[in-house]
Amino acid sequence: MDTQEAKTVANFLIADFENEMQTTLRVIEAVPNDHLDYQPDSKAKTGLGLVRHITLEDEWLLDCVANGEFTPPPDDSDACGIMTPADAVARYKSKVPSALERVRAMSGEQLTAVIDLFGMMQMPAVNFIALAVKHSVHHRGQLSAYLRAMGGKVPGIYGPSADTQ
Repeated sequence: MDTQEAKTVANFLIADFENEMQTTLRVIEAVPNDHLDYQPDSKAKTGLGLVRHITLEDEWLLDCVANGEFTPPPDDSDACGIMTPADAVARYKSKVPSALERVRAMSGEQLTAVIDLFGMMQMPAVNFIALAVKHSVHHRGQLSAYLRAMGGKVPGIYGPSADTQ
């Protein structure tokens, strides 16, 4: 892929991520505060753990792409300061759009530069934007599957849900 093609693809992926952000925020906002410890099994994250993961890693992935290198993932323990869905929404709204703007400002040359993800995979930066979209949507899907078991309602995601009709 040449630099102009990379910029075109990046612009498409950034617009896609922006659209998905609104849905991600609706899902996080739908998480009830009184069952944040819900966990479908011992291998799964808790509801709060998943809220933190989405919030922190959306920002982290985008910042790593913009920086051209991966740093250790963020600490999603209580130390991160996200203790409620409202905390996560506030953090997401304050951090993720600016991280996405940093990615939008990247040149075609930066987008075609290969980035190493801890020796597991090496791809052009533009490919990691696609990975960031998929990562966010994947974990949002997990969280939306938790909502009813947590006593919440599933918001519309790609159309109405049984809770929004």
